Amino acid sequence: MQTYVALLYSIVLGEGRRVVMADLKAMAEGLRLKNPRTLVATGNLVFETKKTEIAALESRLETAFEKIFGRHVDIIVRSADDWLRLAAGNPFSAESAEAPDQVAVRVMRAPVPDEAVTALKAYIGRDEKLQAVGGDLWIVFSRETPSSRLLAAVSHKRLGIGTSRNWNTVRKLAEMVVK
Repeated sequence: MQTYVALLYSIVLGEGRRVVMADLKAMAEGLRLKNPRTLVATGNLVFETKKTEIAALESRLETAFEKIFGRHVDIIVRSADDWLRLAAGNPFSAESAEAPDQVAVRVMRAPVPDEAVTALKAYIGRDEKLQAVGGDLWIVFSRETPSSRLLAAVSHKRLGIGTSRNWNTVRKLAEMVVK
């Protein structure tokens, strides 16, 4: 059995409607995924299944989600080893220790293009940082800049399919995949 992490891009189904994590877990059980568990109410799922191609898992989860919840949501899947590598690759360890909620990674379905990273540099504000690592995009957001231009620029349109998680979530998911 292989452990996987699945990240939902959005759990908002419509005005006033969000996916309840118990329902997400039930969806995973319906797909015969083993030991499904969630982390916080923001669309983080950890589960086990036989070793499977990532794209096939993403498609299977997205199809089931749309059937059950009536809305397409992009779902990014990583193997446990890949998740641990992502967490270990955090280039902002000092900032993560000081303000873990201000450090985030945009986990990408396909590696973020170099030209997109270059273009994003124009949006970096004072006390903000940006670095691509292993195809994902790590960002330090400033508490001094409540309306970050960088945050607004990090979008599907500019970067492709991906979803962001802060350092607290990345670290807790890493703990979940090794247990």
